[in-house]
Amino acid sequence: MKLIGKSEKRTRRPTEKELNKLIKGLEERQNKNGSHIPFVDILNFSILTCMRIGEVCNLKWDDLNEEHKTILIRDRKDPRKKEGNHMIAPLLGGSFDIITKQDKTSDKIFPYNSKSVTAGFQRVRNSLDINDLRYHDLRREGASRLFEKGYSIEEVAQVTGHRNLNILWQVYTQLFPHKLHKKFG
Repeated sequence: MKLIGKSEKRTRRPTEKELNKLIKGLEERQNKNGSHIPFVDILNFSILTCMRIGEVCNLKWDDLNEEHKTILIRDRKDPRKKEGNHMIAPLLGGSFDIITKQDKTSDKIFPYNSKSVTAGFQRVRNSLDINDLRYHDLRREGASRLFEKGYSIEEVAQVTGHRNLNILWQVYTQLFPHKLHKKFG
């Protein structure tokens, strides 16, 4: 019938073991191949900021506010508007430190092709036999971590850029029940 419907809801988050394997594999890729792409920094930054890889690779030094530890994300994805969706996002956790240790060789903080970053991630992931994990799943991982730390839905939306809180809650939140003990204790 060739009907178009909603895609299936993904709930995939990497396990701690998978993330450790990925980081080790990405470190080896960085060092062995003489790659100039700091895969591990970009992976960790992607999780901490909940940014899409295209957003990460388009961040500019001029848009960094060191005093407030925030960054302007230009043309953030929005289903209604394709351009002009600039948003200031907080740089939480170690994300500000990751930025400040990058070389200032370009006007961009991470001056790499997002497709090259994704391809490197996929090659390492495949070599480690980690199944059904996409780079975009790191966005869900980051949002879920923020919820697990006790951030409100409005606060998480400031990081992820979601204007529709229902989408944020339904699509990007996959909490690990065992992690709620940390919040209680």
